[in-house]
Amino acid sequence: MDVSLTLWMLTVLGLGILIGADFLIGRTPHDVSVKEAGIWTVVWIVLAALFGLGLLVFGNGQASQEFFAGFITEKSLSVDNLFVFVLIMAKFAVPSHLQQRVLLVGVLIALALRTIFIAAGAAIITSFSWVFFLFGAFLIYTAWKLIQEARKDEGSAEEEFEENRLLKSVEKKFGVADRYHGTKLFIRDNGKRVLTPLMVVMLAIGTTDVLFALDSIPAIFGLTQDPYIVFTANAFALMGLRQLYFLIGGLLKKLVHLSYGLSVILGFIGVKLVLHALHESGVHVPQISIPVSLGVICGVLVITTITSLTASKKQAAADETGARRETIDA
Repeated sequence: MDVSLTLWMLTVLGLGILIGADFLIGRTPHDVSVKEAGIWTVVWIVLAALFGLGLLVFGNGQASQEFFAGFITEKSLSVDNLFVFVLIMAKFAVPSHLQQRVLLVGVLIALALRTIFIAAGAAIITSFSWVFFLFGAFLIYTAWKLIQEARKDEGSAEEEFEENRLLKSVEKKFGVADRYHGTKLFIRDNGKRVLTPLMVVMLAIGTTDVLFALDSIPAIFGLTQDPYIVFTANAFALMGLRQLYFLIGGLLKKLVHLSYGLSVILGFIGVKLVLHALHESGVHVPQISIPVSLGVICGVLVITTITSLTASKKQAAADETGARRETIDA
């Protein structure tokens, strides 16, 4: 898809206006209700759908299909981020009324860092076609590793978030206040300017997302090599993540098979990338079309959700039965 500089500028401006409106509406710290989160989740999904339809009308069917496949993939992979976000919020004991501000700024940091990744990925792909082999192999390896971790974590105790080296070095250099100070990011402590815990949490959210980008960016490049579609799909997926956190926060623990579903999606896209790389190298191999990719991704997510909720329901019933038996025995 041929995208002019003007269209790029208008797209960034449009996203900036939407983000600004979202920020102004939620500028006052407050506890986000399920109703509010639900409304905004629907708004961002509708906006993404309208953008995809706009690509169909003013662009072409291929671009529209690639956007929807990329958006759904990034959205599903971003749900996995929410598990870590929950751990980060618990680690830093973020007050409930400040969590929506933390997520908004944290996601903006993540989007800025992902934009750098996307630009680098597009430049590498343009210059070196063999990188598709590397991306494909990496996604297949990540899929296998995800399955191994999911099997290892079954029945284990809840994880705790561990700060990365970058975050620790920032805390050591600037210092951190001993408590939250509303929405302030910096304060003066004995004449020295130090970070507030709120700023540290925002940095934790943003920098931690980079680790997830290591598999999600190659994954979407496996569906489209158009930087414009890669960027917009990531933007719409990330900007709805804050509301999704409050909407399905309690549901996350019930998605027990999510890691397995994501591993299938990553493995599938990895195979697609390898086939594409072989085709580009002159080897006659079948290629997986975008409609097929879209169908597989949606199908895996639906099946994963159904099996997860079914398994969670059975486990809850078994736990309830066990609790009753313990009560009777006592």
